[in-house]
Amino acid sequence: MEKVRLQKLIAESGLCSRRKAEELIQQGRVKVNGHTAHIGDGASAKDVIIVDGERIHIAKKREKYYIMLNKPRGYVTTMSDELDRRCVTELLEDFPERVYPVGRLDRNSEGLLLFTNDGKFANDIMHPSRHVSKTYRVTVRPKITDEQLVQLSDGVVIDGRKTLPATVNVLSQEPERVVLQIVIREGRNRQVRKMCEAVGLEVARLKRTAIGPVKLGMLKPGTYRELTSEELRALRSAVGDK
Repeated sequence: MEKVRLQKLIAESGLCSRRKAEELIQQGRVKVNGHTAHIGDGASAKDVIIVDGERIHIAKKREKYYIMLNKPRGYVTTMSDELDRRCVTELLEDFPERVYPVGRLDRNSEGLLLFTNDGKFANDIMHPSRHVSKTYRVTVRPKITDEQLVQLSDGVVIDGRKTLPATVNVLSQEPERVVLQIVIREGRNRQVRKMCEAVGLEVARLKRTAIGPVKLGMLKPGTYRELTSEELRALRSAVGDK
């Protein structure tokens, strides 16, 4: 049987993205037929591939799933949690196939979160070079000035690096709170919260409403559904995968 790159096989198993698989190999956490693997090694579905002590299984025509979840506040975006906090995977326990989150939302954030067992798809969505847009509805306090709006739009320095320009619109204003729509095209850790904090705004609520062309819509908090074929095509087009 023809051998292919080991990281590609691991990604096809649904365990993780190809990039993550490369990290696992570099860290010496992957064995093939009893031998520690190295970057550049090839393997086939007939080989015994062990990751962190557990064998992974590669099927030739493995069905792939693409899920959207409306993540409620209070859940962490991990497969399990050492602090025994509620994990988003608990909301997918009745789904027949194991799927993994594409990116993350922090514990106090809510809204659209994608899951899949397609490693290449996950990597394409998350890869910085793709600039897939992410849309958020953000409630801030106490009010916002024109100067702060310009700063958020032009980019602010967080973690020592300036953010890319963002699209920022005011949706509603009250005396002590403002609701914004913020669209970013990169995926840095807690980016929207840090952007708002950098210009002196307190984030009271943060909800992701869209990833690229796919919108959360009326999906109820804590529930999920599979993406439609139209949504999947639109996402693939957004990352340049025709």
